[in-house]
Amino acid sequence: MTEIPKTYDPKATEARIYQRWLDSGFFNPDICIKKGITLKNAEPFVIAMPPPNVTGTLHIGHVFEHALQDALVRYHRMRGKRTLWVPGTDHAAVATNAKYEKQLAKEGKSRHDFTREEYFEQVQKFALENQGQIFGQLKQIGDSVDWSRLAFTLDERREKAVRTAFVRMYNEGLIYRDYRIINWDPKGQTTISDDEIVYEETESLFYTFRYSKDFPISIATTRPETKVGDVAVAVHPDDDRYKSYVGKSYDVIFAGAKLTIKIIADKDIDPSYGTGAVGITPAHSMIDWEIAERHGLTPKRVINEYARMENVSEELNGKKTMEARGIIIDWLKREGLLEKEEKIKNNISKSDRTSGIIEPLPKLQWFIDVDKPIASKNNTTLKDIMRTAIEGRSVVILPENFTKIYMHWVENLRDWCISRQILYGHRIPVWYKDDEIYCKVRPPTDSGWTQDEDTLDTWFSSGLWTFSTLGWPDETEDLKTYHPTTIINPGYEILSLWVSRMIMMSGYLLGEVPFRTAYFHGMVRDKNGKKFSKSLNNGVDPLDIIKQYGADALRMSLIVGVGPGSDMKFDTNKVNGYKNFANKLWNIARFVLIQAPASPTSLGGPDRAVASVTLSDADQSILTDLKKFTEEVTDDMEALRLYMAAEKIYHYIWHVFADKIIEESKAKLQSEDIATKQSAQRMIREILEICLKLLHPFMPFVTESIWEIFSGSNKPEDLLMIKHWPV
Repeated sequence: MTEIPKTYDPKATEARIYQRWLDSGFFNPDICIKKGITLKNAEPFVIAMPPPNVTGTLHIGHVFEHALQDALVRYHRMRGKRTLWVPGTDHAAVATNAKYEKQLAKEGKSRHDFTREEYFEQVQKFALENQGQIFGQLKQIGDSVDWSRLAFTLDERREKAVRTAFVRMYNEGLIYRDYRIINWDPKGQTTISDDEIVYEETESLFYTFRYSKDFPISIATTRPETKVGDVAVAVHPDDDRYKSYVGKSYDVIFAGAKLTIKIIADKDIDPSYGTGAVGITPAHSMIDWEIAERHGLTPKRVINEYARMENVSEELNGKKTMEARGIIIDWLKREGLLEKEEKIKNNISKSDRTSGIIEPLPKLQWFIDVDKPIASKNNTTLKDIMRTAIEGRSVVILPENFTKIYMHWVENLRDWCISRQILYGHRIPVWYKDDEIYCKVRPPTDSGWTQDEDTLDTWFSSGLWTFSTLGWPDETEDLKTYHPTTIINPGYEILSLWVSRMIMMSGYLLGEVPFRTAYFHGMVRDKNGKKFSKSLNNGVDPLDIIKQYGADALRMSLIVGVGPGSDMKFDTNKVNGYKNFANKLWNIARFVLIQAPASPTSLGGPDRAVASVTLSDADQSILTDLKKFTEEVTDDMEALRLYMAAEKIYHYIWHVFADKIIEESKAKLQSEDIATKQSAQRMIREILEICLKLLHPFMPFVTESIWEIFSGSNKPEDLLMIKHWPV
């Protein structure tokens, strides 16, 4: 038997151990079945990895997410299930495009310096280079993913899936093109969805004024520059202050702009907010757009795609919106029309990816109709599909409080704008020739057709992830065997962005849910509870942490004590604590090896009873207690209480096994009574074996390394990762 070194060195161990796992092929369930490790008819356990964006390297939050998923995958593999963890990455069109354009800007170039094809190829190359780095990081974390099933949201197979989904939805009238108001990012020069907006609280000025001296009603706003696009003033139908004005129209000259303002009554107006009267700017407010549609009002666009004024007056045209605001406020003061100016807290809408301030603009775009009755689905709607999956508990959301957030989002969901004005991404599979429109998976074969310029929202392609990674739209064996997947484990911040859309797309296209459980994790923050950000200079590179402390220590520090959906404060002191724990386990293993070198228990061999050594009543009692403890840990794993299971295993190994059992067994191990000594040897060896199995999902490298030494074998079939869970 190999002598165990005095200290555990993760740097010298982890890469070698991971290569052993790779060489074995046992991350692939097909090979496990072929080698007789897993039964072909075993229950599947499947995770489609939430694909990291190919915008750069992984952050500490990714390690948290992957530590949880790998623990589940390793546990269920040891339970004998047909276990599949599908790896992949997301092309993240807007984010990747924005990052590459920044890189080009440093070189004094822009996307306009290239043809569409040249630019796409350059961004794709940039994305795939990042993807390679990400895969290297995933291996350092210890991800036991099936690399043979690797997927990318912008590869050829996913392209076929995306086009098939688009064409089916288009043919059923769920996808349509219309001139409607959308969220425009002037910095990224593209539309974005409601869920890609972040809100930044700031102090703003709230202005109360009249359009002209003879206009009868005062209005209030934080954005006076948009008021040159007003077409009406809306009041509540029951507001007695304004009833006599409803239905009247007034021609005014406002800051050089000729306006006709009609007074309308609408039940959505809050009489207690501001003056109770609201200037309606349908071309630059989604709410106002809907009000204008109800009242037959024509929008007037006064802000362009570059957040500059247009169609107003010689003085304002071409001015940036903030500059125009100052000009209009000065005009109101000169005319004596500004009645009040007060400071308020206000939320500014920004693009999550570029930080550009959002301008609502009317544009011709592609949308998914979430309220249209679907003939092929008994006239249910996409909203119904999303709603019933949760209400019927076909999908269970954990923690439960996120169910309310999900349902609230579904109830308030508007038609989804899926077109983007960037060159990188899945191009919309629609072609035009004169008045003809062609929408198919394959492009038209005859000449004269022009493809739509827009690309699809990233979340459209990633919404197909659980089944496109298994071969859909082809009827593959993987799709039949592994879908619906078992669990998805993303951060709570993408509940609406991704999880809801997967439920929508899978429900419509396959008639089934994409996963059985949505288990949300929280966000990793710095030790003071603040978000990691470049501006705060508080970022943590997980690879640096792994180099210093080892992957096992980092994994354990992220899991222990962090319940589902809860944010955690990252502290290297905690990581160091679990590095010490890895060394403690190593020292326990050294002790056991030295004290019980010839024990009849074979750690590397098949699980079997050892008949040649009889346990004393006291030692048997210890193993009986361990069996109860194992059942408790197993219950925690089944109930997804990983944070509790990991902490319990830690405490058992350190405080029960090391501090109590080993200390009390030392006298027995030195006993001259052979039966007493062998019983103690068998007992500590069996405890170590069980502890290594229990801890393996959380700290796979150190446990596999110890198992390798004790088994004295380099054979794939002797790997700890495929041994049976101790039940």
